[in-house]
Amino acid sequence: MKEINREQLIETVAAACIDSNIYLGQDVCNRLAELESSETNERAKSILSQFTKNREVADQTKLPLCQDTGIVLMQIEIGNQVHLDFDLYEALNEAIRIGYEQGHLRKSVVEDPLFRVNSGDNTPGVFHTELVMGDELKITIAPKGAGSENMSNLKMMTPQTPINEVEDYIYDCVVNSGGKPCPPIVVGVGIGGTFEKAALNAKKAVLEDIGTHNPKPEYEEIEKRLIERINNSGIGPMGLGGKSTCLDVSIIEYPSHIASLPVAVNINCHVARHKVVKF
Repeated sequence: MKEINREQLIETVAAACIDSNIYLGQDVCNRLAELESSETNERAKSILSQFTKNREVADQTKLPLCQDTGIVLMQIEIGNQVHLDFDLYEALNEAIRIGYEQGHLRKSVVEDPLFRVNSGDNTPGVFHTELVMGDELKITIAPKGAGSENMSNLKMMTPQTPINEVEDYIYDCVVNSGGKPCPPIVVGVGIGGTFEKAALNAKKAVLEDIGTHNPKPEYEEIEKRLIERINNSGIGPMGLGGKSTCLDVSIIEYPSHIASLPVAVNINCHVARHKVVKF
């Protein structure tokens, strides 16, 4: 049985909250560089170049990549041999509180969705927990901005819906969002399961490393078709034209009821912030 130290967890996660808002992941850097080198629209190419400069300034000054430092999402995997003698969610909220204060990050969370009073410390976070085998605690930390999150969609389709119409729905979700989610974007898709499972899988998919494809060839082909189609939409970086609209499309599927076909789409902006910590 592996014991997790509460104070070490808080310190590590607080630092990751800061780092994920400042440092762009290497997978994202590589993909943005690919798009910039292949982009033929001069305005789009200039915007992609500015993204690189923004990353360099953030790295040098230790300032956030974006003013919207997000609501903190955490995907948590707890091994069956991990032992916690403390309230994990309370500790994670304490880490968010410390990280956002020490990092001078914008506090964007309101205590009530209708009455809009700011919590003052960017808590609570949003936690999704999965039990797995092993002696490791893995936490994927993702500050999620509202510009991209607000473009999320879910549709309960019928089992008779042909694959091309499923693809059309995903494509339309992206096109209808235009420049609002700050493209080039990452598109996470959840197909199957139930209403909430599809949404959770879409959120999980959007946090995968760029270039990670579905292991099933049929779904990988759908991902590749959508990437090409979205990049040919003409939306371009920040919605100002060009062929660099999409960093990646990732699909996670799950078994569903014979009478149901839920399809969820979640979008991440071009910084695609996430950081993984393990204990």
